[in-house]
Amino acid sequence: MGVWLRLLVFGGVSLRGCGGACVPLGGSRLLICRRQFSGAESETLKQRRSQIMSRGLPKQKPIEGVKQVIVVASGKGGVGKSTTAVNLALALAANELSKAVGLLDVDVYGPSIPKMMNLKGNPELSQSNLMRPLLNYGIACMSMGFLVEETAPLVWRGLMVMSAIEKLLRQVDWGQLDYLVVDMPPGTGDVQLSVSQNIPISGAVIVSTPQDIALMDAHRGAEMFRKVHVPVLGLVQNMSVFQCPKCKHKTHIFGADGARRLARTLDLDILGDIPLHLNIREASDTGQPIVFSQPESDEKTLGHLTFRTTPNLASSHPEPEQNKKAEEAWLCSLLKLRQPSSPALECWQS
Repeated sequence: MGVWLRLLVFGGVSLRGCGGACVPLGGSRLLICRRQFSGAESETLKQRRSQIMSRGLPKQKPIEGVKQVIVVASGKGGVGKSTTAVNLALALAANELSKAVGLLDVDVYGPSIPKMMNLKGNPELSQSNLMRPLLNYGIACMSMGFLVEETAPLVWRGLMVMSAIEKLLRQVDWGQLDYLVVDMPPGTGDVQLSVSQNIPISGAVIVSTPQDIALMDAHRGAEMFRKVHVPVLGLVQNMSVFQCPKCKHKTHIFGADGARRLARTLDLDILGDIPLHLNIREASDTGQPIVFSQPESDEKTLGHLTFRTTPNLASSHPEPEQNKKAEEAWLCSLLKLRQPSSPALECWQS
């Protein structure tokens, strides 16, 4: 007969019942609850478990029509990751006029792309029931922010978020793109793992301020991508210096050259050194990114990112095989979204 073991660890608490027995372990107690199944039920469970485990992680499948994917990530929130992603996409399009560029926002809880790209409205559906990206400044954009109200919070558990990420990756009609820039959420959690293990990624750009607290998380982010065999193209040091508009005195508010030191530690390139400047913030808040609205300004370092990113992109060689360890998180693909709030969300139930 099969045995179902559920181990609950309680510090110094003695529990009895459920047909179980308390077993002391290192000053704590384990409650072992056993549930007996019939022979047929046990065999069915074993077969089902074997089927799930044999799947392992999903095989990488390219996004249809997309040639190269660049992810922009950071371990810490609030370091200018979305600003960098938006301006990198615009710089790629501006410096290679023959190239088609898209921008995907997978920060489900805090989507920024709609405001930064001055876009509103729900995406239309194609005849094949795929969402069509919204277009501005020549960039095709998709974000969860297009599917919900601007101020509506997404109070979703992890499984719902993972299902949404799967739809954003697989149910968008991008047409033909040379580059897809993906704005990742902060951290090294389920979303980062899901994206990096579901689609082939040409390279990752890590954004950080020079502050030690931000650099610690940026280091973790870079190591995560290395563990899943995604090439790290380099680091962007954002808010590197503030220059007084009157006296021109420079102040390193968040520290000096912290990202450069981290880049040396990780043997990576510095792709850009972006100052803390009022124009960059104002341009982002008004939906007129600095690379588009002020391409010749003193803050044009953002536009120069592409000159350092694309050579590193060309020299990167992502390995085809990702980690093989099976993850329970992938059971989220069995979940379907409920309570759609727009026609685009409604199509996800199919």
